[in-house]
Amino acid sequence: MIKNKDYYCVILAGGIGSRFWPISTSKLPKQFHDILGTGKTLVQQTFDRLNKIILKENIFIITNEEYVDLTLSQLPHISREQVIGETVMMNTAACNAYMAEKIFHLNPNATIIVAPSDHLILEEKSFMKDILFGMDRASKKDILVTLGIHPTRPDTGYGYIEFEKKNVDKFHKVKSFKEKPDLETAYKFVESKRFLWNSGIFVWSAQSILNSFQKYLPDMYYTFESVEGYNTNREKNEVDKIYPNLQKISIDYGILEKSDNVWVIPSSFGWSDLGTWGALYENFDKNEDGNVLHGNHVYTYNTANTIIKTNRDNKIFIVDGLKDYIIVDTDNALLVCPKNKDQKIKEYLDNIKKMENGGNFI
Repeated sequence: MIKNKDYYCVILAGGIGSRFWPISTSKLPKQFHDILGTGKTLVQQTFDRLNKIILKENIFIITNEEYVDLTLSQLPHISREQVIGETVMMNTAACNAYMAEKIFHLNPNATIIVAPSDHLILEEKSFMKDILFGMDRASKKDILVTLGIHPTRPDTGYGYIEFEKKNVDKFHKVKSFKEKPDLETAYKFVESKRFLWNSGIFVWSAQSILNSFQKYLPDMYYTFESVEGYNTNREKNEVDKIYPNLQKISIDYGILEKSDNVWVIPSSFGWSDLGTWGALYENFDKNEDGNVLHGNHVYTYNTANTIIKTNRDNKIFIVDGLKDYIIVDTDNALLVCPKNKDQKIKEYLDNIKKMENGGNFI
């Protein structure tokens, strides 16, 4: 496949992944783990997948400053200039504005895919087909494109995209974005067949997204536009000075929900955002009792639909009488939690940090 020199990629790899605690911690977040047992970490899988359609030198990873060296150790075949460290976590609008300006100064004709580093994608050929379709459209028109996932169940853990019914070559105008719904609303969304899961995967030209920032988040746009040292040894110092004063806002809320030129590609390529242990459970092979067992000495009795994960070979696990649970054991922590409460793990950790005076193991 001949790769288009005007196509670029930004991989978002700065999150902590606290809902995957205790495997994911602030020192080693989930994107740097081989959570799926493939022999590659999530960020390595994401890079390899996108490198099939994007030139290696056109792929950038933006992460927390603390994880720059870790990223380079896992992706040793890229340059230091391709890994950008945020000094402050500012949500997704800031990093998208920053990377759009940086790439625009490299190539004003650039079209960019923005992709999280921690997603599961089972059908890569379908994924690449949809991405290339979106990049072709975005390179020719002043539009913002997102990939929406055909929902397979009424899930309350995802945001939803409502699209207009008029179909233009598998391309739909977005009508509205919906926050994570309650279960009753999620059922209605799925039944209507007019809603897709919001994958958080976006495609746009550098010029189009900068135009949108100028229109909807002008303060942020002009702040980044004022930087004179993009792609020089002055860039980091200049950006570090302005970053702490930026507005903390998501790209969804700051731009996409306000814009009238957002289009969606309905997609089905075996996607999961792997945001929780419950989501991971859904994507693992299960035994006859519906259990997912990761560990060498795990024994279950009267236990069903439960995920048990341990990386410790010198310990026997016996579990009796649990149904629909998450059990994760590491050197520093043990988690035992109902699967339907996996969204609360972040809340548990926030409370623990207060009680443990910061909680270094979190």
